[in-house]
Amino acid sequence: MIQRVLQRSTVAVSTPPVWRLLVLPQRGYASKNTGAKPSRDEPYSDLFLTKSLSNKSFDSGFIRCTTFDNHGTIVHHGKDIRKVEFMKTHNLVARDFRKISRHLHAGGNSAFFDMVPSIVTRSDSILLNLLNVRAMIKKDMVAIFDSSSYSTGGGRGSRLNESRSQSMFFKDLSERLAIQGDELPYEFRAMEAVLVHVMTNLTTEMNVHIRVLQNILNGLEDNIDRVRLRYLLIESKKIAQFHQKVLLIRDLLNDIIDNDDELNDFHLTDILKGQPRTGTDHAEIEFLLESYYKTSDEIVQTVQNLKSQIKTTEEIINMVLDSNRNELMLLGLKFSTGLLSTGIALYVSALYGMNLENFIEECDGGFELVVVVGSVLFVALLLFSVNKLKNLQKVTMTGVHREGRFKK
Repeated sequence: MIQRVLQRSTVAVSTPPVWRLLVLPQRGYASKNTGAKPSRDEPYSDLFLTKSLSNKSFDSGFIRCTTFDNHGTIVHHGKDIRKVEFMKTHNLVARDFRKISRHLHAGGNSAFFDMVPSIVTRSDSILLNLLNVRAMIKKDMVAIFDSSSYSTGGGRGSRLNESRSQSMFFKDLSERLAIQGDELPYEFRAMEAVLVHVMTNLTTEMNVHIRVLQNILNGLEDNIDRVRLRYLLIESKKIAQFHQKVLLIRDLLNDIIDNDDELNDFHLTDILKGQPRTGTDHAEIEFLLESYYKTSDEIVQTVQNLKSQIKTTEEIINMVLDSNRNELMLLGLKFSTGLLSTGIALYVSALYGMNLENFIEECDGGFELVVVVGSVLFVALLLFSVNKLKNLQKVTMTGVHREGRFKK
C-alpha cells in the first residue's frame, strides 16, 4: 500500500498535469501584460470557473434529442435545441426538464437518477423516464433525449454497448412507428417500443448476473477462499441494486394500471380529437402495460431467487467456518489434556529425583513404585479429561444434556 502511494506521488511530481499545459500560456500572457505576479491558485480557479460557467450556460440553454415523425422517420438526430423554444412548441414547463437535465450532466456518478423511473402525462404528451431512456411521446412525434454525449462515466466498452443498444432501440422504434393500419394508436406503439427496450436490457443484465453468480458459487463449492468471498460480496451488492431498480419499475407499472384516470390520459389521439376516454374504457393500454408488468414481475422473482441463493450460501459458509473453528479449538483442548496428564507424571518423577532423604530411596523397588504411581496418575487424569471433553462435544438442539451435566 505504501509503495503504491509512493509510486503515485512520484508520477504526479514527474509528469506535469494536462491543465498546467493548457493554463500556463494564459498565465504568462496575463503576467506579461499586467506585470502582476501570478497567483499559485489561479490555474485551479480559472479552470473550475470556466467549466462551471460552460456547463451552466449549456444546461440552461440547450437540450439534445432525436426526433421521429408520424411515419417513423428520424427528422433530427442528436440535434441541440433551445429549451425555451422546445418548451413553447410542446407546451412544457421548466420542471419537466429537471430530471432530464440532472441526468445529462451528472455523468457516471449518478446511479441514483437512473434508478428512479417515472411516466408522467401532460395535456398533449407523455414523458417517460425508464432506465437510460428519456422520451417525450405525442400523437404524431417522439423525442428521445440523448445523454450519451454528456456522460463521462464508464469505459470504452460500456459506451460501445450503450451505442449499440441505442441504435437497436432506434431501429425498432422506427419500424413500429412506420406500421400503418395498426389497431394501436401512434403513442401506444411508441410506448411499447420503449417498454420492449427496457425489458430487453433488464433481461440481459439479469442473465449476466445469473452467469456470474453461478460461476462464483461453483468456485466456492471447490474451495472457500478470500478472493471468492470478496467476489460474492461484490456480486451481492450489484444484485441488490439491480433488484431495487427492477422493483421500482414493476411498482410504477402497477400503480399506473390501478389508476383509471392516468390510463385514460394516455389516449392522446382521442383527447386531441375531442373524444377523451372516461371510466374504465382503457382496455388497450391496460393490456399493454399489464403484459410488461408480468415480465418485470418475473424478473423480480428471479432476482429474489438469486438473493436467496446468496443468503443460503453465506449461511452455509458461516456454518463451515464455525465448524472448522470448533475443530481447531477441540484440537487445542486435546493437546492441553495430553500435556496436563504428562505433567502429573513428570511431577511424581521430579519428587523422586529430588536430592532429599526419604524411605523410597532405601527400598529396592523404589524406582518401580515411582514409575507405577506416575503411570497410574497419568492414565487416570487422561481418562478423566477425555471423558469431560467428550461430554463437551455433545451438542443438542434443546440443551437438556448440557444442563443435566452442569447440575451433576
